[in-house]
Amino acid sequence: MTHYSIMMPFAPRRPEQLLPFAALTQWSEASCLWQGQGNVGDTHISFSYAAASGFRVPMGTSVNLMPFLHPYDAALRAQTLAVATGHRVVAGFGPGGASLQRGTLGAPYRSQLGAVREYVTIVRSLLETGKVNHQGEFFSCGMELGTFPRPAIEIGLGVLRPRMAELAGEVADVAITWLTPASYLRDTVVPALRRGAERAGRPMPRVVAIVPMALRTPDRDPVDLALNSNSGHMRLPHYIDMLSRSGIDVDMADDPRASGRALVEGGAFLYGDQEELTQGIKEFSAAGADEVAFNLAGVCVTYGAKTTLGELETILGNVAR
Repeated sequence: MTHYSIMMPFAPRRPEQLLPFAALTQWSEASCLWQGQGNVGDTHISFSYAAASGFRVPMGTSVNLMPFLHPYDAALRAQTLAVATGHRVVAGFGPGGASLQRGTLGAPYRSQLGAVREYVTIVRSLLETGKVNHQGEFFSCGMELGTFPRPAIEIGLGVLRPRMAELAGEVADVAITWLTPASYLRDTVVPALRRGAERAGRPMPRVVAIVPMALRTPDRDPVDLALNSNSGHMRLPHYIDMLSRSGIDVDMADDPRASGRALVEGGAFLYGDQEELTQGIKEFSAAGADEVAFNLAGVCVTYGAKTTLGELETILGNVAR
């Protein structure tokens, strides 16, 4: 059975801005509230604020960027959030792009996969045993973390390309995709996850697909909505490469509108009436997604949070029938 979730459509400047979306998660068919990495506020603080305000729901980070958090701090924050919410937490991580690594660390990781493996090794050991002694090339930690009864914490990895998907199959509990068409999920991501899991002799991670979408209305331009939702990601080399592998060519410098149109036509951005949108969402389920998180960032940027909340409620109600 596929679960359906809500992706925060913007990074809140004030934590109270998250509360309507936490409330919708609590009182609707949504199974989890997700929030991505932002540069205007901390995800863990916003989520803890929502829990303290009475909206205690399962929550997931998608994804926290490794250069910003030492793995000890990442484990500590994930544990704090699980206790605050009283629910399962997905602690999602990713290395970020080379430019971000250069800006925060002075140089990119020599090996993206090597850095991710070390990071997850430390975080998992701390969360599962309360201690770690790891001396690595990218991360080192010889520390203890206080342990006590708490809800489960799943370790997630942001996955775009086959090699990262194989690594997620080896070491992660959850593989988190973003902007990946259902066909690419089915043909590339899931087989790579399965290969990694089989190599490690463990179950395949569950798959969470974060999918940008919008309902069709007469006054809307799907290209504008796609660009308002994803233009930043469409400029990053690892997203450009993933989209190219899925048959979607984007060139934001040369022709942004053609790139946005390709996103819609290639199924990376879902747009249609209620029936068409429900069908598109179910294609992700058929492709192997255990959970689909609805990302209405384009709607929110264009029409505001109130419209977005109403649209989320409509989509959730239709797809859960």
